[in-house]
Amino acid sequence: MTEGVDVARDGPFTDYPVVLTVVGLRCLVVGGGPVASRRVRGLLESGARVTVVAPDVEGSITSLGVQPPGDGPQPDLSRGRVGRPIIESRHYRAGEAAGYDLVVTATGDPTVDRTVVADAVAAGVPVASADRGTPGTIRLPAVHRDGPVTIAISTGGASPALARWLRRRIAATLGPDMAALAMLLDEARRDLQASGRPTDSVDWMAVIDQQVVPLVDDGRIEEARALLRRITGAAPAG
Repeated sequence: MTEGVDVARDGPFTDYPVVLTVVGLRCLVVGGGPVASRRVRGLLESGARVTVVAPDVEGSITSLGVQPPGDGPQPDLSRGRVGRPIIESRHYRAGEAAGYDLVVTATGDPTVDRTVVADAVAAGVPVASADRGTPGTIRLPAVHRDGPVTIAISTGGASPALARWLRRRIAATLGPDMAALAMLLDEARRDLQASGRPTDSVDWMAVIDQQVVPLVDDGRIEEARALLRRITGAAPAG
């Protein structure tokens, strides 16, 4: 089944980064260890409907909740809320990756991971693999989140440890107010659109760096909001 499938991406090309919305998508995670556990939690927190397939599943996954396997309705998962995975304690069945919208394999067994990747690639399903030798068609980065702000770090598969280290370093430099800053700038953008002005009519880099961030860092959220409303014309200057 796996002969002739080569999705390794050694060469001159770089990865093309995207942000994927998985709300309501059927996602398969093959594997039950620590790496699989991180993938399951991340998918659930993003609103995916997750099925876990592995002979042995560690407690960090089972503690998220278990729904008996079968053809019944999937759990109703809402954005931003950890849902309940379906856990099937068995080996991966050849070809089943084709029945999902997204596949992640992290079994620690290169033969199994390669089979899962080959099945997904053959079916046109995006797949990520923890196996360096068969990386799949997508990579899962180290992620830092603060409200609507998502920062993803990838080393192209060279070093997941370095990606996690970079994530911590970047998060430490950003401070705790990215969610508030994003909210304020979203409001300002909407004000501009409502007034009919193009969103690039404001020098956002200067406004953010020199005016808004100092106020947000001091906890002066309403002052920052009033400043932005004056800049966008949503409030009279003065």
